Amino acid sequence: MRIKSGDTVVITAGKDKGKQGTVLQTLPKQDKVIVEGINIAKKHQKPTQMSTGGIEEIEMPLHVSNVSLVDPSTGEATKVGYRFEDGKKVRFAKKSNETLN
Repeated sequence: MRIKSGDTVVITAGKDKGKQGTVLQTLPKQDKVIVEGINIAKKHQKPTQMSTGGIEEIEMPLHVSNVSLVDPSTGEATKVGYRFEDGKKVRFAKKSNETLN
């Protein structure tokens, strides 16, 4: 996957189109990502000895094709590429040609 945890992404499709958020978790086997504050669903929890229960709001996974990395220099959506620098494989933003961490 070209998107990693901690990346800032913009949503390109769906009900939250245009919003930005940080990737909390990647699910590579399912090709999905969980983005902070995006694709919120309400989940009903039964009370247990540890919690009181109630209705919680949680972030649901999005397909990776519906998100795009935010270019650090321009703030726009960009594609991600790979190249070798000093013998290491690094990611870079294709719009600005800037190396990503």
